[in-house]
Amino acid sequence: MIKAGIIGSTGYAGQEIVRILLGHKDAEIVWYGSHSYVGEDYSSVYGNMFNIVDAKCLDDNLDELSKQADVIFTATPQGYLAGVLNDEILNNCKVIDLSADFRLKDVDVYEKWYKIEHKAKQYLGEAVYGLCELNRESIKNARLIANPGCYTTTSILSLYPLVREHMIDVDTIVVDAKSGTSGAGRSAKLANLYCEVNESIKAYGVTTHRHTPEIEEQLGYAFLAGAGNVSGKNVEYADADIFSIGQKELEAGNPGGDPVLINFTPHLVPMNRGILATCYAKLSDKYSYDDIKAAYDKYYKDEQFIRVLKKGVMPETRWVEGSNYVDINFVIDERTNRIVVCGALDNMVKGAAGQAVQNMNLIFGLPENEGLLMPPVFP
Repeated sequence: MIKAGIIGSTGYAGQEIVRILLGHKDAEIVWYGSHSYVGEDYSSVYGNMFNIVDAKCLDDNLDELSKQADVIFTATPQGYLAGVLNDEILNNCKVIDLSADFRLKDVDVYEKWYKIEHKAKQYLGEAVYGLCELNRESIKNARLIANPGCYTTTSILSLYPLVREHMIDVDTIVVDAKSGTSGAGRSAKLANLYCEVNESIKAYGVTTHRHTPEIEEQLGYAFLAGAGNVSGKNVEYADADIFSIGQKELEAGNPGGDPVLINFTPHLVPMNRGILATCYAKLSDKYSYDDIKAAYDKYYKDEQFIRVLKKGVMPETRWVEGSNYVDINFVIDERTNRIVVCGALDNMVKGAAGQAVQNMNLIFGLPENEGLLMPPVFP
């Protein structure tokens, strides 16, 4: 059995990791870490775990936990893991981090967007961006995983085939995304109170949302990956995954890769879970539906958790809720020669905890879908 510890187990994403691992036949939870509820019964924090979890919340001592666990999940605020991570922890166990501390290769970009100093720059080169469908082989050998964000997972997976095949002009990408309120976490905030959110929709983080550079960096690597096939440049990247490209660009002193600039605007909608990202871009040539569908099939036809829907059927958050699935589809606007791509996922599962467990499965050589086969919940 894989022994797992969760730091931040009393947050929404941490509790979702608990829920998933309780149904995982090859893992057991040995540490329910919490900053705010040390010594309290876990089931008193989450009543849904009554008579299921008989354990008390422990502290966030990673050094001690690393001696007891095979893998540590850190569902913690930005800056926490970078402030405490050390070689001993990484030598003792695997670490899967749900914060943004190790997602961006360019430390200057991280510090600019997150407004904090990065205290563990030495691990940026080895941290694998844990988007499983794009970095599967690199993840298998990793000891530190940067679990992607929810908006970024939706946006990157929705656009990746088009960017890698150079079928769109990357300078024209616009991502308009909507999220349920669980994406803001469990801590009390005025803007997230019921009366503030109900019967309303609002844009936030307009031009400043911190997932923007993450989407840009990963799509930049994807663009480089396709260059050998399409334009004859950077042939060495033609068969590389995006993590390998990021490493090479970092070694070359270009940590962000080729710059891709997008407009990204998130919105808060009055629902518990779900992300819907509607992505717009100008096509680089005249393409038919079959041309675009072939590109998506090339990369996703064997991916269990990515469902490219039938023609004319657009993704809805209700059809992925509670699951590790991502639904994607597209429509070509022949009048403007632009494409509209929609992606939907559950921000707590594929956008956080489910993806983290998927990464764990890959690291330990387990079936990638173990513990993640729950179908979407409806209604």
